[in-house]
Amino acid sequence: MTNDPSSNTQTASADIGNPQTILTRAAQRATGKGLNYFGDVTPAEAWALHQAGAATLIDVRTQPEWAYVGHIDGVPLVQWRAYGAEQPNPEFLAQLGQHAPTNQPVMFLCRSGARSQSAASVATAAGYAQAMNILEGFEGDLDDRKQRGSKGGWRAAGLPWVQS
Repeated sequence: MTNDPSSNTQTASADIGNPQTILTRAAQRATGKGLNYFGDVTPAEAWALHQAGAATLIDVRTQPEWAYVGHIDGVPLVQWRAYGAEQPNPEFLAQLGQHAPTNQPVMFLCRSGARSQSAASVATAAGYAQAMNILEGFEGDLDDRKQRGSKGGWRAAGLPWVQS
């Protein structure tokens, strides 16, 4: 299954500004919330930065989530926590370093925006000056039926993704 509403994402990207404007907004969100990492971006802003090559996008969900729920084609998976593990991935920073240099912006995506906050915090402490959380994550919040995928998030925004 593939979701690629090209015309919608091109329009959305044009409306949200250039990479520097997006990075400024992300930093302002962090300041307003007192975050210990560079900033928060919306899914549409993350897609615009990714498309412009202005930031590296990293998926921090588990391998089963990535494979069965869906993922963004070409985006590396660096698990924050392996499926069933109680502790974060001890190789997280080493694996992150294989995909993203510390001197460039990096954005983290998880299911709902919680693990990606932790990843952004740890990356910041490790020297990533522009580590960002993608708000709402891949699936967004639970809706009235206690299901994800329709209330916020990457998929609900209509951004490109694939499913194995």
